[in-house]
Amino acid sequence: MSGDDLLVVRGLVAGYGAAPVLHGVDLTVPAGTIAAVVGANGAGKTTLLRALSGMLRPLAGRVALAGDDLRGVPVEQLVRRGMAHVPEGRGVVGELTVDENLRLGGLWRRDRADATRALDEVYQLFEPLARRRRHLGHQLSGGERQMLALGRALVGRPRLLLLDEPSLGLAPRVVAQTMALLRQLREATGLTVLLVEQNVRSALSVADQGVVMALGRVVSTAPAARLRDDDDLRHAYLGF
Repeated sequence: MSGDDLLVVRGLVAGYGAAPVLHGVDLTVPAGTIAAVVGANGAGKTTLLRALSGMLRPLAGRVALAGDDLRGVPVEQLVRRGMAHVPEGRGVVGELTVDENLRLGGLWRRDRADATRALDEVYQLFEPLARRRRHLGHQLSGGERQMLALGRALVGRPRLLLLDEPSLGLAPRVVAQTMALLRQLREATGLTVLLVEQNVRSALSVADQGVVMALGRVVSTAPAARLRDDDDLRHAYLGF
């Protein structure tokens, strides 16, 4: 493990009931980088994020964030330690306003002044949300809901963002904007991102590192540009 590694996963086994979906996953994400986890449906990508964020209790293995072992750490403590998870489907509370949804992301923070600054920064980052801050969550478009879910995570000032299928159901233009935003955040704030994405081309275009999964195992880890150019690997596991 390098001193620059923010997330280190070793031998992770996880699943549902008695049926493991992940079979000894090893993964390392250096601080300040974007790692894209790609693979066919059923590869275990979403299960990986759920196991890392505490939504799913691992059956075996070790997960460390900035050198701290996370085994047995409650979900709320994972958030306090700097991990944020934006799950597939976005999880926006439809009955709350945009502003109320965003404030949920900082309720646990003791530094109220900085939580307010973080909220203002999100509004600067996502201008459509600033214009619709009094609208209810269910009144937003799919792209706006994606912005809201991501913005709520950012209000907590995470070190590590787990992002599951951010392009799901969105127009290509909005997908491109979302991917560009991730690169912008990484460059401006040093945010580390573990991105699960079915749109492989978009994911690898923004990522520093690509992680290919198949049947619950990591089958390849390489710089994203190398994976884009590896015809055999793309044809075998990524479908293009």
